[in-house]
Amino acid sequence: KANVTNFKFGVSFLPYWSDLVKTPKNSIIGGASLWVLREHPSSEYEGVAKFFSFLASQRIQSRWHRETGYLPVTHEAYQFTKSQGFYEQNPGTETAILQMTRGIPTVNSKGLRLGNFVQIRDVINEELESIWAGSKTVEEGLKDATSRGNKLIRKFIRRNF
Repeated sequence: KANVTNFKFGVSFLPYWSDLVKTPKNSIIGGASLWVLREHPSSEYEGVAKFFSFLASQRIQSRWHRETGYLPVTHEAYQFTKSQGFYEQNPGTETAILQMTRGIPTVNSKGLRLGNFVQIRDVINEELESIWAGSKTVEEGLKDATSRGNKLIRKFIRRNF
């Protein structure tokens, strides 16, 4: 915000098409992830559990959220951040949390677990860029995104199952 000098900006919920969605639900989250690999000694997993507990603690989550912009992973950290006046002092920073917690999650809004998600997201972005640039029609771009994404899903399945 401090670097924006040429225009005013605001923060709001993601738009939705009211003809198709009468009551918008929570958004699907994406972003930072921590991964734990399998087939390590139990003692290492005890250390991982302690580290994750530390990261999920109220004060650490609140600090992480305030300093990075990522969402806190617990309601407790959100409430603590709110009680400190952070959202009043920084308008717009609560918007993502409010959008993520809007309504009761449905099967389609609980999130997803998709092997090769990052690569598939990149494919979708590449194909959308081709559409926006006019080098592919909408139909071509979506067909290519589907084909390329399906290949990545099959690759994930072969490698992991």
